Amino acid sequence: MAKQKTIRVKLVKSQSGRLASHKACVAGLGLRKINQTVEVIDTPENRGMIDKVSYLLQVEDA
Repeated sequence: MAKQKTIRVKLVKSQSGRLASHKACVAGLGLRKINQTVEVIDTPENRGMIDKVSYLLQVEDA
């Protein structure tokens, strides 16, 4: 199986005081703490979550 393309996502702003759906998107991406970085598979579902909370994140292709 070919290696799947991933995206590196970093949480750069606090989730405190945000909408519940936005907090759920951040949690769905696997982020918990500020400055935590995770790699997620580049799927339309993950791209949608990233787009929804892009103001909290720093994104780069991995």
